[in-house]
Amino acid sequence: MSGTAFSAALRSAIATSGLGLDRIQARLQDHGITISVTALSYWQSGKRQPERQSSISAVRTLEEILDVPAGTLLGLLPPPRPRGSTSRRRLDDRSQRRLSLDDARDVALVGLHDHCVVTTGDTPGDGPHSTVTAKAVFRARADGQDRWLLAYRQDGSDGGEAAPDLTALRNCSVGRIEADPATNLTLAELIFSNAIDAGETQLVEYSLSYQHDPCPDTRKAHFREFWEPVPEYLLEVDFDPARPPAQCWRYSYRSHGGTAESQDVALDDRGRAHAVAVDFGPGVFGIGWL
Repeated sequence: MSGTAFSAALRSAIATSGLGLDRIQARLQDHGITISVTALSYWQSGKRQPERQSSISAVRTLEEILDVPAGTLLGLLPPPRPRGSTSRRRLDDRSQRRLSLDDARDVALVGLHDHCVVTTGDTPGDGPHSTVTAKAVFRARADGQDRWLLAYRQDGSDGGEAAPDLTALRNCSVGRIEADPATNLTLAELIFSNAIDAGETQLVEYSLSYQHDPCPDTRKAHFREFWEPVPEYLLEVDFDPARPPAQCWRYSYRSHGGTAESQDVALDDRGRAHAVAVDFGPGVFGIGWL
């Protein structure tokens, strides 16, 4: 049976517990959580993955019911999948026409450093904020390259969080932007301060500001979806030392049916976590926390 690392771990935990799906559903109901047997079956087969806030809460309770350590299942969840099998393709095709992205294909990302700072909301109902400062190095594959297509996806609990605000900081400016709320995908042009020729490099810096779901049980994350291999990606996440996350992990999975991987990440004495990917992609790499 194929599937993800999450579905494989769930199948194993269910088999070890000796409980049938009907009994598991009943025990979830005892905890005030309503999940259909069909949904549980889809989760363990890999046909579906828990994404909404209620489903994430169900996974936390499943760990207790199946008697596995906290985070064993939750830490294996990849980012939510795009809604609709054709929505991303429609956006890609439409945006390429509107943004004239043919020239951007001749620029390669050779290094990326994301520094994410998470700030806890100070007022009731105000969720945490995160600001990501990105330093990216590009190399031209042909002469006269003056832009890069930035694609980013918001990791909301139910697909409803707003797209982040994009600000150019160094050696670039923001061009046209296309957003598709149905897939949480945003495409934006980063216009270089000067064109580069084949073999030349350009260092740019920009920031992304996010507003997260205020619910404390909602999984948060910062991740990158790489459409081409990247030689090195460094991700740092700073948390408030007075309010560290209950759990923090790095995760990754490669495109074209790759297996998801997850590993706990320890915070340093300043409340920071980091993860490094070398020669990674295409695929998704990120850090999640609760």
